[in-house]
Order: sequence, then C-alpha cells, then structure tokens
Amino acid sequence: MHSHAGATRDTRSPRFAGRLVRGLVVTAALAGSAASALGQQNPPANQQRPPRPPQGPTTDPGIHDPVMARQGDTYYAFGTGNGITAWSSKDMVTWNPEPPVFATPPAWGSSVAAGFRGSLWAPDISFHNGRYYMYYSLSAFGRNTSGIGVASSPTLDRKDPKYGWTDHGMVLQSVPGRDMWNAIDPQLFVDAAGKPWLVFGSFWGGIKLTRLNDNFTQLAQPQEWYTIAARERDWHLDERDAGDAANPELKYDTAFQRSVITSTTRNMLNSSIEGAFMFRHGDYYYLFASWDRCCRGVASTYKVVVGRSKDITGPYYDREGQRMDHGGGSMVILDLLTSPRWAAGGHNSAYTFDGKDYLAFHAYDKTDNGRSKLVIREIEWDAAGWPAVWLKQ
Repeated sequence: MHSHAGATRDTRSPRFAGRLVRGLVVTAALAGSAASALGQQNPPANQQRPPRPPQGPTTDPGIHDPVMARQGDTYYAFGTGNGITAWSSKDMVTWNPEPPVFATPPAWGSSVAAGFRGSLWAPDISFHNGRYYMYYSLSAFGRNTSGIGVASSPTLDRKDPKYGWTDHGMVLQSVPGRDMWNAIDPQLFVDAAGKPWLVFGSFWGGIKLTRLNDNFTQLAQPQEWYTIAARERDWHLDERDAGDAANPELKYDTAFQRSVITSTTRNMLNSSIEGAFMFRHGDYYYLFASWDRCCRGVASTYKVVVGRSKDITGPYYDREGQRMDHGGGSMVILDLLTSPRWAAGGHNSAYTFDGKDYLAFHAYDKTDNGRSKLVIREIEWDAAGWPAVWLKQ
C-alpha cells in the first residue's frame, strides 16, 4: 500500500475523503503472471530504474509506492525513499518536490534490518483526531527482516510552526524463521464502527490484518490477526525465502541454514502479493493488492487486483467469486496490458476528493527508461459496484 486529511469526509469510506481506492475489476486469470515482485524497495541497482531526484515543478513526478493526503488547498504525495519522498501540488497535476519527511533515520531501524541506511518503504498517511499518522516500513530486499513504525504530526504544512513529526517507534516486526509474513506495506484503516486496523504484508503467507489500539500506535490486546489475501506458495520453499527467483542478489547457498535449497527453490516464481490497500464503498470493504514483479523497469509485471467483503475481516471475494486468501483477485487497471507507455503499474492507494474517487499508483514508463512515475486516475464504478481504472495511453 489510508484516510486523508483535508478532504470532506466521505461516508462511504471510514478512512474519509482523501484515500484512493486501489483497483478495479476484470478477472484474476488475466493477472496471473507467475513472475513475482520480490519484496519492495531497494531493488538491485542494475535492474531498477529509480525515480529521478526531485528537481523543480513537474507534471511527471518520479515516485514509488505513492500515498496521498489533502490539507486545505494542497495535495501531498509520499513515497518510498531515504527519509520518505514527499511532493506537494495545488491541482494533482503539477507537483513540487518537498524535503524528506525524516531528516534522520529511525533509531530502531538498524536493529531490525542489517545494513539499514535510512531508506523507508511504502508509507501510509491518514488523519485522525487532529493528527496525521504516517506508517512506514523498513527491510532488507527479498527478506522478511522487516519492521513497521509510525510517526505523527499535527500538520503537513512545513510553514506552520506546529509542523513536526514525532516518531512513536516500531509497531511490529517480522523475524525470519519465526514468522511466515513480512512486516512491510502498512495501511492504517478505520472500520465503520470506528475501530482501527493495520493492513500489511508481502509474499510468504500473504496480506495480514491486525487490530490496533485506539491510540493508533500499538497493537490491541488481546491481539487479533487475520489472513485476508494470499497466493500459492510451494511447500519446498525454506521459511526464510520469499519465493521469487527474480532476486539475483540473493545468495541461496549462504542465505539459508537448511539443506533443502534445491534447483526447484532457486527457480520459483510464486506467492507474489503485496501493497495492500483498503477502501470502503457502499456496503463493502474493498481490498486492493499488487501481484507479480515490481522494481524491474520495463521488465516489471506489476498489476493491481481487488476483492470485497461486507466484513472487515473477510473473506474477500473477487468478481468471479474466488476468495482472495485462496489466490483470488480481479484486475483493476483494465488497459494496462495494452498501454503503449506503461509497462506495469501497482502499489496503489485510493481517495475521495470533492465527491470523486481516485486511484493513485506508480507505473513504469517505457518512454523514460522504465522509471516509476506517479499516476492518478479517476475510479469508475460499474452497476455491480466493482471499480475500474483506465490509463488511456
């Protein structure tokens, strides 16, 4: 992968007006490329075509894993990067670079992921009880040595003397060999009853949902955990392996302690799911997720799928009636496979601004060496209540 501040609250979304709905529909079969998107950010430098460093106003901002919020007359976009990448805009068209959210990396980061140097992944931004909450994650690429943290600020406006982020530290952590889930890609979501939840996960056992305390910074006690989306994972895989041979930097002979590493596990392409985002529309909770391979420029195969449920804890069903925790998911970006410009697109967020629903995501630009760019499209809802997005280029 959010409620967003500044927009008038939309009764369809408990996260309120300001978060985009991730995804629309077709059929899961169309999205079923087996190539996976191992992990998230910090991909191998020889394969990722990174966003260009922010340089002045642009209508073509480079970003990865975008989320958005609106405060007053200004839109803000945040994404993966050192200290968390930030942009601002008055119209969602022309974007101005902002300084990173964090000037110094979270102190707890190096205790979770070896080699952590300040790159924070897949932020989430939402507004509750007079404060903005930003969840973020950190990890080692392709491993579940990961942690999710949260910070808060009373404003997003750097000119406001009240501006300033307070880091509340780590909320949860995944440990290789102990956990069959990955603590990245968080989203704070408040349900129709006002209860806060954390949605997160990638690869391994899929997308998780867990209850948060009313302070939004800790897990609720007693803990509640649910698996709400997952894809098939071969039992031969070591528990420490995400299950994606697309990671050439992973040294299989030394990465795992067991002797079960075979040619089969080296070549696996499975369990590729991440970037979950929840959105409420009508009577349903919609769960968006990204399938397949990110971070490979024009070779990326990222795509957004969706399912829905009337219960926050699921099960979530796609358009064809398949459960998302059993591999189901319906395509959202309907013309992605035929786009002349975009090779792949995913890791979306969804919002309502001025009565219109929007999907924000990053896509890999064929005309610019496969770099990831911010794409925002209005969501179209069909008569049956399924969302769809068109690139139209």
